[in-house]
Amino acid sequence: MKRGHIPLAASRRDFLFQAGGGLGGIALSWLLARDGQGATTPVNPLAARKPHHEAKAKSVIFLFMVGGPSQMDLFDPKPELTRLHGKPLPPSFGKPVSQFTRGDTPLLASTRKFKKHGKSGLPLSDLMPHLASCVDDICYLNSCWCTSTVHAPAMYELHSGRTIMGYPSLGSWVTYGLGSESDNLPAYCVMIQPEGTPEGGAPCWGAGFLPTIYQGTLFRKGAHPIQNLNLPPGVTTQQQRHTLDLLRKMNDEQRDPSDTELSARMASYELAFRMQSAAPEAVDLTRETAKTRTAYGLDDRRTADFGTRCLLARRLVERGVRFVQLYSGGGPLVTQWDAHDDINSNHERMCARVDQPIAALLQDLKARGLLDSTLVVWASEFGRLPTSQGGKGRDHNPYGFTMWLAGGGVKGGQTVGATDEFGLRAIKDRISVNDFHATLLHLLGMDHERLTFRHNGRDERLTDVAGKVVEQVVG
Repeated sequence: MKRGHIPLAASRRDFLFQAGGGLGGIALSWLLARDGQGATTPVNPLAARKPHHEAKAKSVIFLFMVGGPSQMDLFDPKPELTRLHGKPLPPSFGKPVSQFTRGDTPLLASTRKFKKHGKSGLPLSDLMPHLASCVDDICYLNSCWCTSTVHAPAMYELHSGRTIMGYPSLGSWVTYGLGSESDNLPAYCVMIQPEGTPEGGAPCWGAGFLPTIYQGTLFRKGAHPIQNLNLPPGVTTQQQRHTLDLLRKMNDEQRDPSDTELSARMASYELAFRMQSAAPEAVDLTRETAKTRTAYGLDDRRTADFGTRCLLARRLVERGVRFVQLYSGGGPLVTQWDAHDDINSNHERMCARVDQPIAALLQDLKARGLLDSTLVVWASEFGRLPTSQGGKGRDHNPYGFTMWLAGGGVKGGQTVGATDEFGLRAIKDRISVNDFHATLLHLLGMDHERLTFRHNGRDERLTDVAGKVVEQVVG
C-alpha cells in the first residue's frame, strides 16, 4: 500500500489516525505563516522577534508626568536649599536661563517633609505616602538632563530622542524591534487623560518614518476606548471576514515582495478584525474584584481616572501588549504638573491623582508575578528650578532632574547619580536622554546601536549617535 493511501475498507480508527497528521500540518503552516518563517518579508510585521541578548523585561508601562514635576519637592531633598532660602543663587553656579526666568530670582526652599522608607532608606516626600511602600523596588535616576526648556520640544526629546517632530517614539522603536506577544491586541497602547491631549500631541506616540503599524493606538475614556472598532451598521462579522480575505487575495496577486508597507497595512486590518472580539474583554474592569478596584482608587473621584488607566495597563501587559504609555497631565494648566505659580498647590493636586494608583500598580504587578518582566518607567520632560518664580512657583529645569524605574530587571532600592546641593544641575553620573533610552532598550534585550532602520540613506536609531547603558540600574 502506498504511503498516505487510505484503503476503502479502512476502519474509522485508521481513518482518524491517517488524517490526524494532516491536521497537525495545517496548524503548523498557520503558525509559520503568522510569524513569517520562510518568507521573503514577514507576513506579520508585529510577529514576536528574538532580542539581541537575554532580556530582563518583556513589556513596558511608561508613566509620563506632563509639565515637569519638581525633583527637590518629591525625591531629591536639598538641606542647603532650605538653609539659604530667600537668598540669591551663589555666583559660582551661574545664571540658569529657563523659559520665564533669567536666573536672578532668590532660592525657594521646599516646604515638604521628607522621610526615609523601606529597607533601602530611599527618601520620599509627604506628597506620595502610598508610593513610600514601594521604594525598595524603585531606582531613582537623580541626574537626568535634557536640552530644551520648552515643553513640546522637551517632550519630543524624551519620547523620540530628538527635539523636533517626525522621529519614531520609544514605544514604536520597541514594537519595531520586538514585535508583539499578543495576536488580538495592539502592541503599543496609549492612554491620555480626559481633560485633553498633552502639549506634545500625537508625535509623542507616532511612528515617524517607521511603518505606521508601529505607532501607538490611542485608548479613550468610556465604554468604547478604541475608536472606529465596532462594525458598521448592517455589516456582519462573516461579511467583514470575506472582505478581508478578498483584499488579501488581490494584494497577494500583485504584491511586490519588497513592499513592507503593504504587508504592514494588511496586518493592521487583520489586527483590527481580531480586536473586535478581544478588546472588549481586555478593557472590561467589571471582571476585577472590588478589592482590586478599591486599591487602584476607582471609587475615589480624585484617583478614579488615573487609577482606571493604571489598571487597564496591568490588564493589557497581562495579555501580551508590549508597550503601554500613560499620561498624567494635559489640557488646561491646572491639570498639568507645570507649577509656575504655586508649587505646593499644584503638586498636592497632581500627586493626589497618581500616588495611590501608581503604588497599586507596582504592588499588583508584584503580587501577580509580573513585575519581574514588566519595566515601569516614571518620567517627565524636565524638572523644576531651585529658584523661585513669583515667590511660590518654580520654572522649568532641564539641567538636572529625577526620573525612576522599577521592575523589569532594575535593581531597586537605590539612587543613581546626583545633582548639586541646590538641585540645579546633574553633577554625578549624568544621564542624558540617549543614555536613558539606551538603558531601557538594554533591559528589553536590545542593543541600541543595532536597533536601526534605513531612512533616506542613513541607518537611523533611537539614540542617534550617542548613548550608553547606565549599568548601575541593571540588577
